[in-house]
Amino acid sequence: MSTETTKPSTPQREAGGQLQAGLKNRHLSMIAIGGVIGAGLFVGSGAGIAATGPGILLSYALAGVLVVMVMRMLGEMAAADPQSGSFSAYADKALGRWAGFTIGWLYWFFWVVVLAVEATAGAKILNGWLPSVPQWAFALLVMAVLTATNLFSVASYGEFEFWFAGIKVVAIVAFIVIGLLAVFGLLPSTHAVGTSNLFGHGGFLPHGVGAVFTGMLTVVFAFMGSEIVTLAAGESADPQRAVSKATNSVIWRIGVFYLGSIAIVVTLLPWNSAKVLGSPYVAVLEHVGIPGAGQVMNVIVLTAVLSCLNSGMYTASRMAFSLGQRGDAPAAFAKVTERGVPRTAILASVVFGFVAVFFNYTSPNTVFQFLLNSSGAVALFVWLVICCTQLRMRGIIEREAPERLTVRMWLFPYLTWATIGLIVFVVGYMFTTHDGRIQMVLSLVAAAVVLVAARVVEVRRRAVGRRA
Repeated sequence: MSTETTKPSTPQREAGGQLQAGLKNRHLSMIAIGGVIGAGLFVGSGAGIAATGPGILLSYALAGVLVVMVMRMLGEMAAADPQSGSFSAYADKALGRWAGFTIGWLYWFFWVVVLAVEATAGAKILNGWLPSVPQWAFALLVMAVLTATNLFSVASYGEFEFWFAGIKVVAIVAFIVIGLLAVFGLLPSTHAVGTSNLFGHGGFLPHGVGAVFTGMLTVVFAFMGSEIVTLAAGESADPQRAVSKATNSVIWRIGVFYLGSIAIVVTLLPWNSAKVLGSPYVAVLEHVGIPGAGQVMNVIVLTAVLSCLNSGMYTASRMAFSLGQRGDAPAAFAKVTERGVPRTAILASVVFGFVAVFFNYTSPNTVFQFLLNSSGAVALFVWLVICCTQLRMRGIIEREAPERLTVRMWLFPYLTWATIGLIVFVVGYMFTTHDGRIQMVLSLVAAAVVLVAARVVEVRRRAVGRRA
C-alpha cells in the first residue's frame, strides 16, 4: 500500500508548467449540474422505456444510487487532494502505478471516442437545417470551434460550458413544469391522466423484473460525466468547496433531471407508443400542444451535444496532462502554454477524435463500431477502480492528514463494498445480453492491452532507474 502523503501535491506545478486556476464557482456549479444531462437523456431514453416499460424508473433509480455512491467516494478523495488526474492519480497512489496508468488511458480512450459520436450527432442536426452543406463539414466545424475554445484558456471552456449547461437545465426544468401541468390536466389541450399509463398496457413491469436490470444497462452509461467536476476542481481557486458542493448535490440532480423528467414521460404517454421509442421528449411536447416541438428539441439536443463535445475535449486533455506528469504519457503532454493550457494534450486528444470521426463516415459498421464497443464498459471499470481506491485511500488520509476528510463516504466501508457488489453484478449481467456481451468482451480486451502497456512501461522505467 502506498505511503505517500495525501497533502495536495498540486501536480500541475511539477515539470511541465502550471494549469491556470481560471474556473469560477459558477462555472464549476454548472459543470457539475450539466455533467449529468447528456444528449442520451433526450434521445436515447426511448430505447430504455421500450425495453422496460414504466419500470424504467427503477432502472434509473438503481443506476442513480450507483452514481451517488461512486461520486461520494470520489468526492472524499478529491476534496482531500484535488488533482487534474482525479481518480487515475488516486489509483496510482493507492493501488499502484499499473492501476493509474490503465484506468487513465482507458478513460482517455472513452472520451476521444465520445468526441466522434457527439461531433457526428451535432453534424446530423446541422445538416438537417442546412442540407446543402455536407455533414462531414459540420463535424469538422464543431470540432474546430471547440478545439479553439479549449486551446484559448480554461476560462473559455468554463464559460462555454456554463451557457451550454444553463440551456440544458432550463430546458429540463421547463419540460418538468409543463409535464406536471399536463399530468394534472391544467393545460388547455390535456386532461388529468392519473396512473393509467403507469399501470395499464401490461402493468408497471410488462416484461418482468429482469427487464429492470436490462434497462439499467441502457441507462447506466448515461451518467458518465458526473465525475468531470472533480477533474475541473483542480483548476479553480477553491477546489475543496467546489467538490463538496458537487458531491452533496448529486442526489437531487439525478432525482430531478433524470427520474423527474422520465416520470413525466411514462405518466403522460403509454410506454409502448412508437412516438416514445422515437423521441420521448418530443412526443410529450407534441402531446401537450407545443408548436414546433421537434425543432425545439433539436436545438436542445444540439446544445447537449456541443456541451458533451466541449467537456469531452477538456476531460481527455486533462487526463492526458496528468498521465504526462506521472511519466505514463509523453512528457510533452504535461507542458502548458503561457495561459496555463496543456496544448499538446488537447491536440493529441482532438487528433484521435478526428480520426474516429473519419472512421465513423468511412467504416461505421466495422472500425468505428469496434471503437464504440471496446470503450462501452469503461464507465463500469472507472467506477470499480474508484471504489477500490477509496477503500485504500481512506486509511492513508486518516493516518497522514485526517483534517482533510471534509467529505466522507457514508457508512464506510459497508456502502463501499455494497457498491462494489452492485457494479460486479452489472458487469456480470452484461454477459447475459448479446450487445452487452460484445461490449464487455471488447472492453476487457482493450483493458488487457492497456495493462500490458502499463507493464512494459514499468519494466522500462525500472531499467532506466537501474542504469541511473
